[in-house]
Amino acid sequence: MRDGIPEHGRIPRYYAVKVELLELIAELGENAVLPTERELCERFDVSRATVRQAVSELVLEGRLRRRQGSGTFVAGPKLVQPLALVSYTEGLRQQGIEPGRTLITLERRPADRGLATELKIEPGEEVVHIERVLLADLERVGLESTYLTAAQFPTLLDVFDPKESLYACLRERLGVKFAGAEERMETVLATPREALLIGTNPALPMLLMHRVSWGPDGTPFERVRSLYRGDRFSFMTRLGPL
Repeated sequence: MRDGIPEHGRIPRYYAVKVELLELIAELGENAVLPTERELCERFDVSRATVRQAVSELVLEGRLRRRQGSGTFVAGPKLVQPLALVSYTEGLRQQGIEPGRTLITLERRPADRGLATELKIEPGEEVVHIERVLLADLERVGLESTYLTAAQFPTLLDVFDPKESLYACLRERLGVKFAGAEERMETVLATPREALLIGTNPALPMLLMHRVSWGPDGTPFERVRSLYRGDRFSFMTRLGPL
């Protein structure tokens, strides 16, 4: 395979249309309206089914965006989140994007066995659970669920503003020092509840991040599950020689 084309040279018609659509998208520019299905069928001399398959793949890849009742538009560049010990807020502001959050859950609850194992506490010990929808310039782009050991942060619910950065609160108001974290990333589909909260199609691939953070003494105090829209996010890290 070279550039998506098999060595035998035969490619599906929808893929050829997709390649031509990418050229059209580059010409139209960000936020431009894509021509109608009928216009695209006439332009490329193909069926509606072929056009729909090509457009659907570009929507899944984040190159195009559908707006209910308005049509299909050329999408802007994906948001880039660094794989580092920085908050969601810091990552977006570095790109000139205004971060925001909508609170879903703010509670104290007993830790189940899996969570207790990750945080190295006893099952049933209390944790603080914070669940928020993530916004980028008021657009819903993800869902974040954070668990912190309640014994270590007894005043967190008194000083934390759910609309602000949790990491800023931990560092500036509670004097927390992050020494390290372990993070794992995988692709998943959102549950019906998650898709509803994020406002996305349940069939859209999502990027799932699991993070456990610890302090200078090596004791973990935070477990984060972050779900990001695959069509709006990419992740970046800088590598060096071994």
